[in-house]
Amino acid sequence: MKTRYIVYAALALVVGFLIFNKLHGGKGKEAQGQASGSKDGKKKNGPVPVKVMIVKDTAVTNNIDLTGTIDPNEKVNLVSQTAGNITGIYFEEGSHVSKGQVLVKVYNADLTASLKQTQYQLTLAQQIEYRNKILLQKEAISQQEYDTSLSAYNSLKAQGDVIKAQIAKTEIRAPFSGVIGLRNVSPGGYLSPLTSIAVLVNTDPMKLTFSVPERYQQLIKTGSKVSFSIASSRETFTAVVYAIEPSIDQTSRSITVRAKAANPKNLITAGGFAKINLTLDQIPKTIMVPTECVIPDLKASKVYIAHNGTAVAVPVKTDMRTDTKIEVVDGLKAGDSLIVSGLIQMRPKVPLKITKVIQ
Repeated sequence: MKTRYIVYAALALVVGFLIFNKLHGGKGKEAQGQASGSKDGKKKNGPVPVKVMIVKDTAVTNNIDLTGTIDPNEKVNLVSQTAGNITGIYFEEGSHVSKGQVLVKVYNADLTASLKQTQYQLTLAQQIEYRNKILLQKEAISQQEYDTSLSAYNSLKAQGDVIKAQIAKTEIRAPFSGVIGLRNVSPGGYLSPLTSIAVLVNTDPMKLTFSVPERYQQLIKTGSKVSFSIASSRETFTAVVYAIEPSIDQTSRSITVRAKAANPKNLITAGGFAKINLTLDQIPKTIMVPTECVIPDLKASKVYIAHNGTAVAVPVKTDMRTDTKIEVVDGLKAGDSLIVSGLIQMRPKVPLKITKVIQ
């Protein structure tokens, strides 16, 4: 009996040992795995591979892109100052006309006849005035008689000038040289002061009107050159600023500028849309870095540079921006190793592994 109890007790101890070993042995392996994982974690927290760019001074031209409208140098809607039937049209549609050239004539035969009549009377009045002047010198007539003849002469002379002015209004002349458009009248038609004859434009030079933001007001000056392009041509044209609006538009907070562009080949069309590239100034020496390298912060922007194998955060001040770069006016100097990749993992004193140096 005692032997059987001893065997049962031995079996119970073996089973208990196996159960204990199974339970606590798994935890040991798990702990061992965690220890192994911690070793791997140290490997994961090793140096961060990055690319760096050597900072250097560069010359930068400060440009901004704007839009503008193109207008002719001069443009006028030709109308008549008097009414009457059209007796002649002396221009071809779409042709070039010279300043002072007669374009249209209105009936003026009655005025011409009145002028001739007045001229005959004027000739007689002039002769009477001359004779009376001699007689006055000889005291053959009174001063009053001479003054009457002189007044009649001057009156007829003024009347003749009035008729000449009326005749001049019956001739519509070009106020300036340019290209005349499509006519709206025909020979024999009745022309009134409300009737549009045609549009006359001067297209050389052309006027370019655009608006510049208020912050650039001090940088745009008379004589500044402007480059622009239009949809109807692949050429790039140049205009020179000649006038600047003295006040700022309160709605857009911009200032209106006007420039002139030579148009000898008539490639620029009035009423067109212009894409303008305005050169504001040129900075001979500054630092430009990729925009993504500058990290905004609560107090100021910052960048990371590589120093002695670790990352160092440097606060910077920025100014001008382009499509891909930003100007750093304070915080960096030529020769610094700017970190341009792996910025998400950057923290101060993070160890670095430089994979590429961009000069």
